[in-house]
Amino acid sequence: MMGQPVLVLSQNIKRESGRKVQIGNITAAKTIADIIRTCLGPRAMMKMLLDPMGGIVMTNDGNAILREIQVQHPAAKSMIEISRTQDEEVGDGTTSVIILAGEMLSVAEQFLEQQMHPTVIINSAINTKALSRWSTLACNIALDAVRTVELEENGRKEIDIKKYAKVEKVPGGIIEDSCVLKGVMVNKDVTHPRMRRLIKNPRIVLLDCSLEYKKGESQTDIEIAREEDFARILQMEEEYIQQICEEIIRLKPDLVFTEKGISDLAQHYLMKANITAIRRIRKTDNNRIARACGARIASRTDELSEEDVGTGAGLFEVKKIGDEYFTFVTECKDPKACTILLRGASKEILAEVERNLQDAMQVCRNVLLDPSLLPGGGAVEMEVSHRLTERSRAMTSVEQWPYRAVAQALEVVPRTLIQNCGASAIRAKHTQEGNVSWGVNGETGTLAEMEELGIWEPLAVKAQTYKTAVETAILLLRIDDIVSGHKKKGGDQAGGAPGEDKE
Repeated sequence: MMGQPVLVLSQNIKRESGRKVQIGNITAAKTIADIIRTCLGPRAMMKMLLDPMGGIVMTNDGNAILREIQVQHPAAKSMIEISRTQDEEVGDGTTSVIILAGEMLSVAEQFLEQQMHPTVIINSAINTKALSRWSTLACNIALDAVRTVELEENGRKEIDIKKYAKVEKVPGGIIEDSCVLKGVMVNKDVTHPRMRRLIKNPRIVLLDCSLEYKKGESQTDIEIAREEDFARILQMEEEYIQQICEEIIRLKPDLVFTEKGISDLAQHYLMKANITAIRRIRKTDNNRIARACGARIASRTDELSEEDVGTGAGLFEVKKIGDEYFTFVTECKDPKACTILLRGASKEILAEVERNLQDAMQVCRNVLLDPSLLPGGGAVEMEVSHRLTERSRAMTSVEQWPYRAVAQALEVVPRTLIQNCGASAIRAKHTQEGNVSWGVNGETGTLAEMEELGIWEPLAVKAQTYKTAVETAILLLRIDDIVSGHKKKGGDQAGGAPGEDKE
């Protein structure tokens, strides 16, 4: 009895443990890093991916590539997750963090092979995008957009790019036509053909209620005994719509936006009062218009007051771009929301430009919130690597090796930049005094002084990159057991069919 094995896990559950798991995790992490290694630096190559819907994605943005990749290995999934974390936290450095984490695990591998315990190992914005041809334009757009949505209240800065800086992609034209509007653009046309399409200094009312006859919340049946009653019901509907329109007309607005519908009768009344109406706009667009022109969104027409009217916009116009109509509320006095209008030859180019612009806006936001910069081009990595090597020399025990390993891993960023340029000794440069900000010129592959070239990266991005890369390496090194259960195809029972392979 004593010698018999006890089965605790189901038979079709796979278990791996010990050194095999650690080596497997490291290999998976290195594989993910190798996929996007060539996407670092100005000479980065682009990847073409087929998404699950059959569409094509062309990009050199690390996060966008990893988002489209389907992986099975849990360690590879962790790597993809850290790229997403980096993107959400600081919006840049997604490629660097993956390459760095992969390299840290790679240098840890030799220590595992020497039977060193993982806990001993643990305890111890370059102009890179496809947009680089229009970098000045992109910088100006990003800075302009971030400055517009910057809001300071009680000494606290708030920069909400996601809500108030909307990127609208309109195929056609050239990239140089792209601009930041001093206001908001919505992909809508006026509801009635006779309504005005150009208004200067409009008075704007924003609603999130419908200008239609109210239908009951629950299903209602009405029995009519007399013919006049039916006429009276129709008349009541008309009177209700007339009343809500009069409540709007009382404020003498030029322009009404609503998130819901506008009935034909309401359009007629508003048109007679020379009011332009636009219906079914998105909630997010309504919020942006409110911030841009100083209006307040009203939920009921009978509660409308003069304070709800927005007078901050200088111009309303409807334009046809391509084959669609767009509504512009521009020339705002002090807009705290904006629309970035992107033009380009095709949807693929526009999608890539938008991804690059989002990175640029995140960098601007980081710099405005935390105005600290570090030299780019791998200079910081080399200097930190040099300092870690110096520190390790002061140690005598086995703990000096992980310091050297991390120092070696950090060299992957300048090394990758050099490889991507197809050129060459930066380590010797950093051993000399006063060469802290020497890095790799990503265009030529030669060594250069980053301060002179004006290549800087926000401290927030760098700090997050190092933190995430080291934490991921630690996390994956701590794992020494993987249990994975997969459902069998064909509806086999959990016990597994006789004669099948059992691990």
